[in-house]
Amino acid sequence: MPGTLYVIATPIGNLGDLSPRAAEVLRSVAAIAAEDTRRTLQLLAHLGAPAPTMLSLPAFDERGRASAVLARLAAGEDVALCTDAGTPGVSDPGQQLVAAAWAAGVRVVPIPGPCAAVAALACSGLPSDRFFVQGFLPRKGGGRAEVLRQLAGIPATLVLYEAGNRVGETLRDLRAALGDREAALARELTKLHEEVARGKLSHLADRFAGGARGEVTIVLAGAEAGVAPAEPEPLEAVLRRRMAAGEAPRAEVYAALESLKRRS
Repeated sequence: MPGTLYVIATPIGNLGDLSPRAAEVLRSVAAIAAEDTRRTLQLLAHLGAPAPTMLSLPAFDERGRASAVLARLAAGEDVALCTDAGTPGVSDPGQQLVAAAWAAGVRVVPIPGPCAAVAALACSGLPSDRFFVQGFLPRKGGGRAEVLRQLAGIPATLVLYEAGNRVGETLRDLRAALGDREAALARELTKLHEEVARGKLSHLADRFAGGARGEVTIVLAGAEAGVAPAEPEPLEAVLRRRMAAGEAPRAEVYAALESLKRRS
């Protein structure tokens, strides 16, 4: 019989959020597949648990390294899947390994726990009956503009991740593409300097114009049913604003070019 793949959510900051069940599984498995083995070894040291066989499963080569994990599962070993923080597969590596495990007939067991997207949504006060987790936006170019265009029409609360140093630009882009929606910004969740701010996108964009420290989760209202998305900011106005701020307005230029291609 093959072993079991345990998908374990680990703390996003406060180590006290690791569940007793997760700690028990981490102590008992034969191997751990980790996004960064060094981070997971620190967690094991906190638990006072001996380290089992560690298997590296980084995001850039998850598919290539999944075979080593599957081989151990096929040999009957139980394996735990962990990422650096939060729930595997939610804007973190893990989905490809889990899909491969199912295809191989391996039993997959979730060990639920911390997830930045769900934590930010829960404390945002925005509707949680339907929500869409985008994760990180493309950094630049037509890909970023196209994703923003798609998000504008989704009638569900939106959840995005962003690095603190880029959050000002992202809030401005969201305001320009989606309109001045209600939103919440959560940073450093469960950590010492945790902060949750709530207001219109314009307010948050002004407040965090210079960026924010730490990891950031943005939650914003979805498109209203039957209401057309807000008209995007005119391209000329976007270019002027970006150039005045010393930013490269490449995303808007690429989006305009893509729009012209679709019309031709």
